[in-house]
Amino acid sequence: MSGVLVTGGSGYLATHLIAALLRDGRRVRTTVRSTAREAFLRAAVRRGGADDAGLEVVAADLMSDDGWATAVADCAEVHHVATPFPVAQPADPDELIVPAREGTLRVLRAARDAGARRVVLTSSFAAIGYTPKPDTDAGSGFTEDDWTDPDTPGLAPYPRSKTIAERAAWDLMERDGGDTELVVVNPTFILGPTLTSELRSSVTLLRMMLEGTMEAVPRQRFGLVDVRDVADAHLRAMAVPEAAGGRFLAVGDGGTLSFLELADLLRELLGPLAARVPVKEAPGDEPARLVIRNDRAREVLGWRPRPVGTTVMDTVDSMRELGLVTLDGTEPASP
Repeated sequence: MSGVLVTGGSGYLATHLIAALLRDGRRVRTTVRSTAREAFLRAAVRRGGADDAGLEVVAADLMSDDGWATAVADCAEVHHVATPFPVAQPADPDELIVPAREGTLRVLRAARDAGARRVVLTSSFAAIGYTPKPDTDAGSGFTEDDWTDPDTPGLAPYPRSKTIAERAAWDLMERDGGDTELVVVNPTFILGPTLTSELRSSVTLLRMMLEGTMEAVPRQRFGLVDVRDVADAHLRAMAVPEAAGGRFLAVGDGGTLSFLELADLLRELLGPLAARVPVKEAPGDEPARLVIRNDRAREVLGWRPRPVGTTVMDTVDSMRELGLVTLDGTEPASP
């Protein structure tokens, strides 16, 4: 067993991860819901500087058992990346919770039954830091020892889904995981260059800011991490023996920032090209102080994230190269 499986192959993070694995000479299999996406996926991987000859694409849906035994066959390593991430929260939380939980368990069971050595699961900071800390503890920051309480009043469906899915994954593997190891990567808000010609949720928010379709930015603080660095965290989490059974926060250095500070950074980096970027925040209270620590990823995995300015500039450059954003004063690109 020497192959590598990456689920949800046409996604923002997965395309970078697949490209990195192929550049390292690995044989990669990936899943898509429909093989009609294969040409799109292969173009994205080639855009990432990889030869797609070593890539096998198979069909498997997170909500069906069909195809998963084939997908994991002969794969010692499984990166479970596929997950729904909406631009808007659904009215029915189960639209996110059920696919996230059941899909994660389906992949883990298939990996265990196939004798995979290790599964690296993409979770989220949403499973760690969406339950506020008491003021006396806020300065210590969020670490991998923290968990979001899915019953937190007002908690949106997305963080609920990520928390419930990750809890279910740990419960399954601790109870009945066999010899298969589990490692979890918990990224914060992901930006960085896109390899696909479709806008993903996080890049869509940046486009709205750049094209002036967002009158005021959300009043929120967050951690930011480069998609390439999250892919690197996955590779390290798979390779490092000491990572087994661990959670790893993936957040860039330099502290957290607000959307207004991101807008200011865009103006600093782009000058006149950022003329349509919002200059005000939505009404509301000042966001709570937010500290997110990446010590464990740095110390155990040897992980080193890029500077935020590099991530933001490379994201914008990739969007312009793919025609996904207009910065020259002409009409915005088509949705």
